[in-house]
Amino acid sequence: MSARTAARRTTLRSAAATAVVAAVAGTVLMPLSAYAAPAGENLHALKITMGAPAPSGPLTRGGATETFELTVANPADKASSFHPWILLEDAGASPLQQSDVSFKVEGVTAPATESFIGHQDGEWQGVFHPAGKPLGDGFEIPAGAKFTWKVTIGLGKGYPTTNGDFKLTATSYTGEAADDGSATMTFKTDPSVKKGKLETAFKNVGDCKGVPALQCREMDLSYRLTGDGEFGTALRTSVGVNFGTNVKVPNLQLEMLVDGKWQGVNTSDPYNFDLPTIPKGFSAAAGERIVHLRTSLGPNTDFKKATDITLQSSIGLAEGNTYEFAGSQTKFQLAPAATTTSPAPTPSKSATTQPSASASPSPSSSTTAAVAANTNTKATGSTGSLAHTGADSNTGLYSGLAAVLVALGGAAAWLGARRRRATRA
Repeated sequence: MSARTAARRTTLRSAAATAVVAAVAGTVLMPLSAYAAPAGENLHALKITMGAPAPSGPLTRGGATETFELTVANPADKASSFHPWILLEDAGASPLQQSDVSFKVEGVTAPATESFIGHQDGEWQGVFHPAGKPLGDGFEIPAGAKFTWKVTIGLGKGYPTTNGDFKLTATSYTGEAADDGSATMTFKTDPSVKKGKLETAFKNVGDCKGVPALQCREMDLSYRLTGDGEFGTALRTSVGVNFGTNVKVPNLQLEMLVDGKWQGVNTSDPYNFDLPTIPKGFSAAAGERIVHLRTSLGPNTDFKKATDITLQSSIGLAEGNTYEFAGSQTKFQLAPAATTTSPAPTPSKSATTQPSASASPSPSSSTTAAVAANTNTKATGSTGSLAHTGADSNTGLYSGLAAVLVALGGAAAWLGARRRRATRA
């Protein structure tokens, strides 16, 4: 399992461990316990198999689709519900949009079926359910019976050039498959792609020249893509801030160097800043991209002495599936300007202005950066602590998907636990 996938699994397990009540697209997400199986219903009994796809051969962008049979058998002596979950993993550096992979399911020996594509923490997911019924309803498989569906998969024309072969796992998002009952199949893509990742890191963190120690800190935020291809969508970077001490008005100033001049970075609150987007087409061939930043405390800050500051960069696609899939962190101390010393750097401009993205490329031709845990940040209360907001771009096509996504979080926790048991075995 990749580090990125492991991080997502951890996020899902944390979410599933608590009661979730939230409004998404007008639908209330109920606690996961609301989706418990009826009394007497079998859990962990179903066996899922995936037949060979036809026609055989790699998938091409915008090319022919491939179809395989998915069969679910219930060997138990009691009927079992089945809530299908198709998870696409390990595709490559870029998150997938809904249109990047086509997905269709038709019942063969199963009841009429409807299918849709959604996302959970950035993951592409295919889900299907009985036609004409709510999205959270499952299929009822009698004791000793089998249901078979025909599943069709293809690549859209916009399937990222950074991405290649992928793994498709078929299971249940409410834990109805046996410990060894899920099925996995790898789909090849053409052309063959060397898959990489987006790496980013804070570098060269130090005092600003000509300013007393700790009153101003400069640093470089670097980006580098490994592997083949390029991002077909612009990249957005948010910078979250955490303060070691709680105050009412922190007044942190974040600036970036644009055409040799320091300009304030766009912000809507004291704890989050938005850097200019990186235009689409960013690739390994572009080399390292460097954004020069500096930070200080404004003249009306409530901080009276040096305090710990943590900056967390979080990077995602600027459009569509905007889940932040890469990032990095740095921690340093910052002190308010003393009245008897040189003035602090120029305060940030208004939140209504933002530097041009063309000003942010590295002045050098070399490049670096390091991938970190995906983090979507937002201030919580007055503490300024970084918190995951779960700001996935598309949690589904319809409002009813909200309930399904809660169950998917539980499914991820169950699937991860099952895999850990298998590894220990």
